[in-house]
Amino acid sequence: MSKVRFIFVILLLSGVLWYFYGDSFQTVGVKETANEIQTDILEIKDNPKVTQTISTITQEIKLLIDSISDTTKEGRNNSSSSIDKVQLENPEQQTIAIHNIEIGDLRSDVEPEVGKPQRSSTNDYGVNWVAYHQDYGNFFMAAYNDENQVIAMYTNQDLITTTNGLSYGSSKEEVLQTLEDPIDSIRKGFVQYQVKNDGEYHTFLLEGNYVTFFYDKHENNKVTAIQIIAEDLEENKDGYFAEESEKLREGFEYQLFDLTNAARVQRGLHALTWDESVKETARNHSKDMANNNYFSHTNLEGQSPFDRMEENNISFLTAGENLAAGQPSSIYAHEGLMNSIGHRENILKKDFEILAVGVAFNEESQPYYTENFLTR
Repeated sequence: MSKVRFIFVILLLSGVLWYFYGDSFQTVGVKETANEIQTDILEIKDNPKVTQTISTITQEIKLLIDSISDTTKEGRNNSSSSIDKVQLENPEQQTIAIHNIEIGDLRSDVEPEVGKPQRSSTNDYGVNWVAYHQDYGNFFMAAYNDENQVIAMYTNQDLITTTNGLSYGSSKEEVLQTLEDPIDSIRKGFVQYQVKNDGEYHTFLLEGNYVTFFYDKHENNKVTAIQIIAEDLEENKDGYFAEESEKLREGFEYQLFDLTNAARVQRGLHALTWDESVKETARNHSKDMANNNYFSHTNLEGQSPFDRMEENNISFLTAGENLAAGQPSSIYAHEGLMNSIGHRENILKKDFEILAVGVAFNEESQPYYTENFLTR
């Protein structure tokens, strides 16, 4: 909207100047016309009636521009209302389904139900998250094995059905009462890894699947996301962090972008657009933190996020930055950011237009995530 505002003001100013000084310009040229304008300004600037009139006109122009801006934003925010709501059904084979899809379903049965994939990117289990959505509505991700069977799923939208009454929006207490004790560790080879279960999420072993319910503490600890990982897939993952690779880096970046947009659309906001130049700025900061073992919005040279953007010739009216580190995947990074009020405000800020994500890994393959938001 900033470009529209700028063009509007320039056209208005040009029209006013031409109306009053067009004849002078054609007769005596630019220099004499400029002198005439300067003289007129000096004569009228102290006139109270003129000052009041200019103030009134300025205010009316601002109201007009704001009205145009609000109408545009309202149209963007209401775009999700045109997305068809999925008719959810109870699971047939398992306790939990997402978008009417269950672990073990064939891809040939999934895609007629949910549509064509919008993105496929590497995840921390060594398979691809395949993202399905309609302009980020009805968003969910699935992963497939070599036989094209669903072996993992995730959503952060109202697409969850169960045979035990749990759903999107269920309380943490309802989850614990229904499923009882969450697991506290997962064995991988000869190593037992502790499961955090710190109140922001709980993981359960159900029907041969690791099921994690994510709670939003800013929405009364309601369930706002779920991840289901087949037991074999989880236990075959080597270590807590996946091995660094360029494909995994890009996967985490695009997944965080998609998860952010899905969270926004679920709450009635417009989706953000990707900017490749901003990604480089974000990635460079993640790389700097990973290589130099620090975690801060201010780098070791004292530069803020805004300094780094300006140094890379990125123009913006407003901007924001989210950082995360130590989470094994884009999903855990996103869910953690949603439970941190300052980061959450960036994710759900209605005025932001652009987002890019940059990821880097340290020597232990621990990922560092940087999200840069901005409005131009």
